[in-house]
Amino acid sequence: MYERKIPVTLNCGLDLIGEVLYGKWKMRLLYFINEGHKRPSDLQRKIPDASRRVLNIHLKELEQHELVTKIIYPQMPPKVEYSLTEIGKTLIPVINTLGKWGDKNKGV
Repeated sequence: MYERKIPVTLNCGLDLIGEVLYGKWKMRLLYFINEGHKRPSDLQRKIPDASRRVLNIHLKELEQHELVTKIIYPQMPPKVEYSLTEIGKTLIPVINTLGKWGDKNKGV
């Protein structure tokens, strides 16, 4: 597992946002989990440019930040689903607003 050489300093809210959402696919993962795509294979289909390994790393980090929960069903083959926590759900309006801003300004 990756270990940071420089410790994280959270001097303001923007530092926290950067720490929690830094990563190419994290906002998309949160958005798609909110839309109902909860299985890793569903998320992989929604984000085909991302490797399975990178998605798993991002999902694990989102879980560590308590934005998503991972449910493992005891069956064969194992079934895994992700869902947003209450604090994870509070990021959805922010992600939607950022998406609208990006759509509006992508031609600039």
